[in-house]
Amino acid sequence: MKRSLILFALLIVSTLPGQAQTPEPLKLIQTIEMQDVPVGPYTDHLAVDLKGQRLFATPQARKSVQVFDLNTGKFLHEIGGLGNPHAVLYRADLDRIYVVDGEPGLVRIYDGRDYHLLQTVSLLGDADSLGYDPTTKTAYVTNGGRGARLDYTLLSAVDTGTGEHSGDINVPTGVLEAMAVESSSARIYINLTRDNQVAVLDRNKRTVITTWPITKGKRNIAIALDEDHHRLFVGCRNSDMSGTIVVIDTQTGKEIDDLPIGGWVDYLAWDPAGKRIYASCGTGYVYVFQSADPDHYELAGKAETAVMAKTALLVPELHRLFVSVPHIGGGPARILVFQAP
Repeated sequence: MKRSLILFALLIVSTLPGQAQTPEPLKLIQTIEMQDVPVGPYTDHLAVDLKGQRLFATPQARKSVQVFDLNTGKFLHEIGGLGNPHAVLYRADLDRIYVVDGEPGLVRIYDGRDYHLLQTVSLLGDADSLGYDPTTKTAYVTNGGRGARLDYTLLSAVDTGTGEHSGDINVPTGVLEAMAVESSSARIYINLTRDNQVAVLDRNKRTVITTWPITKGKRNIAIALDEDHHRLFVGCRNSDMSGTIVVIDTQTGKEIDDLPIGGWVDYLAWDPAGKRIYASCGTGYVYVFQSADPDHYELAGKAETAVMAKTALLVPELHRLFVSVPHIGGGPARILVFQAP
C-alpha cells in the first residue's frame, strides 16, 4: 500500500503544470517501445554495442533483456528466463553480454551473435550493481547483504574473459549500491546506502581502505566520477520527492558542495567533454548541471521524462542519453532517447 501511494503521488506531481520552468538542455529525438512488458514500477540498467549498433535494456517486470537497433529502435531479440535482471554489460572484443540476475544470484554470460547462454557465474543472492575495469577486463558485482539475509555484502570480482569468480571484497554493511571504478589507481568508490557512507576499496588488495560519511544527503544510491579533477558525485534520495548530489574531493574525502535534484535518483553520469553532470530521477526529470570549474556547478536545466524513469545511460560517443521508463500509469515501458550537446 505504501509503495502504491508513493507512486500515485509521483504520478500526480508529474502531471501538474509549471514543473519545467528552466530550459531543457536535452532534446528528445526518439521513443523506443519495449515489447510486452507487464505493469511494474521498475526497469533497470542499459548497455550499448556501438559497433553492432545495438541497445540492451532490462525490463524487470518482463524478466528479460530486450535488444533493439540503436539507430532505428527496431526490436531485435529478447533474452528470456531471467529471475530479476539488473545490470548489463557488453564486451565488444568478445561479442558477449553479461547480465546480473539478482534473484538466483548469478552473472549470466551470453553469446552476442545468437544470444545463447555460454556460462553462469554463481554468487550470493540479491546480486545487483556492476562496475567494470576495462584494463583488467574484470567486472565487480555486488551480492549478498540484507536481501540475502546476511549482515555483510560482497563485491565479487568476475573475470569476463574466463568467466571465473576470482575473489571477493567483504564489506560489513547490509546494502551496497552503485560504484565508480578509478582507472589511475586501484580504488573503487561505492555507496553504503544504509550507513550513509561512501567506501573506498582497493581492488588489488581486496580490502576496504576507508569510509567517508555523507552528511549533506541521505540514502546515497547513484555515483559518478570526474577522475581528472578528483571529484566524486554521489546521488542521494533525501525523500520521495527530493534529493541531492553531494560533491566530494577524492583526495581528501571532504564534501565540497550539494546540488538539489528530484527524488528517486538512480543514475548519475559525468560528461568530461561537456563538463556536465546528468542525474536521472524517478520524479520525472533528468537534471543537468554545468561545471564552471571543479568547485562550482550550476543547474543548466532539466528534461522531462516520466514517473519512475530513474535509470539511464549516457553514451558520449553518440552524444545521447537513454532513459528507461517502466510500464506504469498510462504508458507502456519505453526508452527515451535524448540528444545531448
